[in-house]
This record gives sequence, structure tokens and C-alpha cells, in this order.
Amino acid sequence: MRIIFMGTPDFSVGTLEALIEAGHDVCLVVTQPDKPKGRGKEMQFTPVKEAALKHQISVFQPVKVREAQCIEELRKYNADVMVVVAFGQILPKEILELTPYGCINVHASLLPAYRGAAPIQWAVIRGEKVSGVTTMQMDEGLDTGDMIQKIEVPLTEEETGESLHDKLAQAGAKLCVETLKAIEEGTAVRTPQGETTTPYAKMLDKKMGDIDWTQSAQSIERLVRGLNSWPSAYTQWGKKVVKIWKAKAMQDEEKSAEPGTVVKVTKEYFSIQTGKGVLEVYELQIPGKKRMETSAFLRGYTLEEGIKFGKEE
Repeated sequence: MRIIFMGTPDFSVGTLEALIEAGHDVCLVVTQPDKPKGRGKEMQFTPVKEAALKHQISVFQPVKVREAQCIEELRKYNADVMVVVAFGQILPKEILELTPYGCINVHASLLPAYRGAAPIQWAVIRGEKVSGVTTMQMDEGLDTGDMIQKIEVPLTEEETGESLHDKLAQAGAKLCVETLKAIEEGTAVRTPQGETTTPYAKMLDKKMGDIDWTQSAQSIERLVRGLNSWPSAYTQWGKKVVKIWKAKAMQDEEKSAEPGTVVKVTKEYFSIQTGKGVLEVYELQIPGKKRMETSAFLRGYTLEEGIKFGKEE
């Protein structure tokens, strides 16, 4: 099939590569504009743009995809279908209906659950046992179009936002190729979504990583895993902000100290009292340093029982 591919981050790259490998004619890649990054503010290509250029595919980077000149530019390519994977802009009706087969989306959840911008991380934060990928015929709603195919991906007990991202990206790439084959052969079945009891998977921001030690150890551990690798869970240690990268919840029913208090220090980890249970910290990061195992941190810094983490009242 002749395809216009729309995508921006790392998650989208695997699907683009899979479509090329399957022999499809990806005639154009549409991605977000380059952005300045780092201290030098050098313009950085999106991951999808880098992949497109590697395969010598034309790249189009509109600031606003809904503008008339953008729609006319897309029309020139006479594509059969548009594949959209984490593009980053809402598509107008004119684009949704631009090609014979419309726009096919690869969404990182088992729709209708976890519609929204951050389904991967929220699945971990909310303690889901299974996530997955859905291919969908896009409509004007936000992740509300008819479902075409799904694939389930189980979560491990140590699953992080980053590890689940990689699993779902791989699963989504494979599923998209299968979906396009079914569409081309006329065997694709489209199923309306209906309503969902799952809250909208809202976009992540750095503030949500601020640990509330009155929450249970289990919910804090899930937050740590879900926000790994971005934006990360963190807490105050005096005047320092400490990022916590790896931790384990221990369901100790006896509350021996105020939430946020260090209640145990060993050579390998330290434990912090929460609203329910304690959290054992195994990997962290302090300002100006790289991520390190807690054992390495404790060799360089003194941490005693009774020290409190969290905002000072």
C-alpha cells in the first residue's frame, strides 16, 4: 500500500520500520517540527524524522497540520492510507477522510481503556496486570474510533514505564502490519468502542512525580515504576531533590514512624515509612550525579534512621 506515515517519538519508529520492511511504499513521513534541546539549544530532529531520512523518505513538518496548505500538501501524494502513531496533533476531518482507507492509529492500550496521551505510564501507576495495543480507524474524537485489532501484553511485577513502552512499541509495529494486510484483503472487522470505566490517561507532568509519603508503599512503588524514565518520582531530602528510580513495597502493617521517615538503613537499601507499609529504596539520584544503586550512595553519604524525606512543614 502507498502510505503517509505520521509520528514523532521513539514509540513510532518501530512501526515505521516494520511498514518499510513489509514492502509498503511509505511515500511521506509527517512529524512535529524540530525543537531546540540542551544547553546549546541546537535544533534536534524527532526520532521519526531521523528514521525517515535514513530510509531516504521525504519529511514534512507542519506547525499546524489542520491548515489548508498542509492538507493540500498531503493530498499531492495520492496515498491509499495514513498510519498515525503518537503524532502529537489532533487531525481534522479533512485529513481523516483524505485517503481511501482513512487514518489508522496504533494506540498503546486495550481500548476503550486508557484513552489519552499517556496510556503506558498510567497502566503501570494504576497497577494493571495486562496492557496491550489496539489498531483503530480514527474519527474526530480523542481515541474513540472503531477498533480493528488488539494484542495483549502482560506486565511483570517489576514493569516500568520505559520497559512497557518498549514492549508495546514492538507489539504495535507487528500489529499494524497485520491490520493493513486485513484492510487490503477486505477482512478487517471494525468494532465500535463503547464507553470505558477507566479514567482518561492524562498527559504526564513533572509535578506528579512529587511523592506523597502518606500514600501506601504499594502505590508509591507503582508511581516510581510508572514514571521511570520520565518524568521520574522524587522527594525532598533537606534542600536536595532526590529522584527514586527503583524501590520495593513492603506491606508492614505496623506504622512505626511518621510517613517519610527513614526507619531502617542497611548496606544495600534504606526503608522509608509510608501511610501503609514501608518502601525500600534500591536506586536513586541526587542533583549533579548519575543514577546510582543505594549501596553506592550509602558509601558516600550518611543516612541515619529518623531522617525525614518530603517537604518541610
